[in-house]
Amino acid sequence: MKAADMTVLLSGSLLTGLASVPLARSDASAMIGFMAVLLSLGTVFIIRSLGLYEPRRWTRGAAVTAKSMLAALAAGFGLFLLSRPAFGSAAQSWVLGWVALVAVHFPVTRFAAQAWAVPAERAGRFVPRIAIVGGGKAAEDAITTLEGSRDLDIDIVGLFDDRFDNRSPHSIHSHAKLGKIADLAPYARQNRVDLIIVAIPMAAEQRLLQILKRLWELPVDIRISGQSSALKLSPRAYSHLGDLPLLSVFDRPLSGWNLFLKESMDRLIATLAIIALAPVMAAVALAVKLESKGPVLFKQRRYGFNNELIEVYKFRSMYTDMSDAHASRLVTRDDPRVTRVGRIIRKTSLDELPQLFNVLTGELSLVGPRPHATQAKAADALYEQVVEGYFARHKVKPGITGWAQINGWRGETDTHEKIEQRVKFDLDYIDRWSLALDLAILVKTPFALLKSENAY
Repeated sequence: MKAADMTVLLSGSLLTGLASVPLARSDASAMIGFMAVLLSLGTVFIIRSLGLYEPRRWTRGAAVTAKSMLAALAAGFGLFLLSRPAFGSAAQSWVLGWVALVAVHFPVTRFAAQAWAVPAERAGRFVPRIAIVGGGKAAEDAITTLEGSRDLDIDIVGLFDDRFDNRSPHSIHSHAKLGKIADLAPYARQNRVDLIIVAIPMAAEQRLLQILKRLWELPVDIRISGQSSALKLSPRAYSHLGDLPLLSVFDRPLSGWNLFLKESMDRLIATLAIIALAPVMAAVALAVKLESKGPVLFKQRRYGFNNELIEVYKFRSMYTDMSDAHASRLVTRDDPRVTRVGRIIRKTSLDELPQLFNVLTGELSLVGPRPHATQAKAADALYEQVVEGYFARHKVKPGITGWAQINGWRGETDTHEKIEQRVKFDLDYIDRWSLALDLAILVKTPFALLKSENAY
């Protein structure tokens, strides 16, 4: 919404300014540009300071529209006062153009936002969903503090604890125990969980470490309740949820603006790539169809974000009756299942091009850990059996290319070391993520494809 406001208000104020003000003076256009930027930024700043960019407030469309328009008109009045000495009566025409722009832009955008926000609020999307790990006094104290916090709207989905005795009752303040700690990971993958609060005494160091080791694979913010800790840290060491002090342990790798920017870049580049590579994809499709019977595309279920199963598209590189939908058998050099065209497109990774459509649907990213098939193995052992913490690579969306691939770890995984190295680079990518890193990986990918000795 900020981006939409800034784009429309800046371009609109520039156009109305250039149309209203005579450009006889040499510095007129520069002054118009400066004032248009000042006006647009000032409007967005006022709206932000009033809290009108909070999605939950968009459910009240009329009120948000009226307040946003008043903020914009106040900024417009400031423009009038600034520009009148320089532009005279033309300043009045400029401001009238601004008023017309405001009268159209804000009702359209805010009532469109309301149409999205009302069902989203009914679905509970604006209320953080919190899981509590622990069931003793520390958990009870944390829940009591959260429920007693003023103006805090949260949904405590339930408790998870390994103890089922007097120290850990079946419910606390009507919040039921949903299972053991081991049950939290599958629960979080099937239900939306935004935050996990580990509420056990920090003195129980070994138990705390065991719990965190079991949860760190999840793409969820994880915090430790600092309320019952005898260790008194600086207030700046804590964040607060209501009145409850929390120590940060793990953060989801991508959220907020970072997630928005990455997904926007993904869809933009994927769209441009599909247009540019359409002749190549058509040629590959024709070659696949002419060489052997069967569909041009091969669909395979793979692990996606948060271990969700997604269906990934590839150009078919094997004979139809020998295709391996679960990847239960590794593809090796001179594999008889692979067609002649298949060898070429696998070696050059042209078989991966249909995955650009997976990017458009939001199932894949351009850059990220490569999605693996559900039964993929390294030396006859499933990947998750070989690498401890393997599923932590699913904290972000999988990608068409990745940090491991440009560092030489692509192709078959016939040894434990190969999958261990892939996962190592995948986790390193998640820790280091930035848009600049994504762009660098995209630039380096074509050069990495030249080193294709392992791409069978």
